[in-house]
Amino acid sequence: MTLETELLLGRANAECIPIALLLEADPCEKQIATYLHGSLCFIARQAEETLGACVLKAHSDERIELFNIAVSPNAQGQGVGSALLRFVIAEVKALGFRQIVLGTGTFGYQLTFYQRLGFRVDGVIKDFFIEHYEDAIFEHGIQHKDMLRLVLELH
Repeated sequence: MTLETELLLGRANAECIPIALLLEADPCEKQIATYLHGSLCFIARQAEETLGACVLKAHSDERIELFNIAVSPNAQGQGVGSALLRFVIAEVKALGFRQIVLGTGTFGYQLTFYQRLGFRVDGVIKDFFIEHYEDAIFEHGIQHKDMLRLVLELH
């Protein structure tokens, strides 16, 4: 990690997370509103600046879904996201959850990011990004259409 000062990781209230940061990972404010209220939130801070955020919501006592993990553009590629997600995994495991699930695109750096931390493909939801987002989402000139469902078993 090339961060100059210590990265502080911890829980936060949803209201404290800048919407602009969450929009880095989910480009639709309307979608963010569907999962933000009542969620379990974590942030990565450095020198009073929020560099990263992670939003999860429980489906049951054992299963929690990761809806958003975002890192400020000026802090990307410096290990903030990996440090935050490792912290989140340890925290939700300590809370008694046995499984983290999430949805992501079928290609791109996000998929590699999650797989490096142990997430595995569990299913595909065809046309998810077409049906749930008003504006098309493109990455490297390719439109995201289908969603991969990933799971991490917490043992």
